[in-house]
Amino acid sequence: MKNLIIIAVALMTWSCAPETKAPDAEPAEVQPIEAEYISPNEFQQMNLPFSQVVKYGNVLYLSGQLGNLPGTLNLVEGGIGPETAQTMANIKAVLEANNSSMDQVIKCTCMLADMAEWPAMNEEYAKFFPNNKPARSALGASGLALGARVEIECMAYAK
Repeated sequence: MKNLIIIAVALMTWSCAPETKAPDAEPAEVQPIEAEYISPNEFQQMNLPFSQVVKYGNVLYLSGQLGNLPGTLNLVEGGIGPETAQTMANIKAVLEANNSSMDQVIKCTCMLADMAEWPAMNEEYAKFFPNNKPARSALGASGLALGARVEIECMAYAK
């Protein structure tokens, strides 16, 4: 009986072992994932030197978003609070246009022109993530594009 148990355990271990290939076997061909560079017409008309979003596999990499009014390079007025709210609305619109949502955001990077404005930025930012809170980092900058108070870039899962 003891020998039968040893044989059974040996067979189970062998059947669960990872598959190995002979040293002279050809490696499996890995198919590269093609990146998709996405810039809708409205974005292209602004003649900016970057893509609005790059999709690689099922991950979206959004370029930094500002608190500009959609389709323009004009920032909303009112300072950090309104700019952050518009920035987050812009992110939400880009995600939804690319089969994703705020609940699918994995990571954000927040850039602020003045770190003293952190509490006001954070108050607006948090409203957009009531469920899944993405990983986040932040930094202060000596200046942002268009004189913005905040710029936020993020990565998200897409279907």
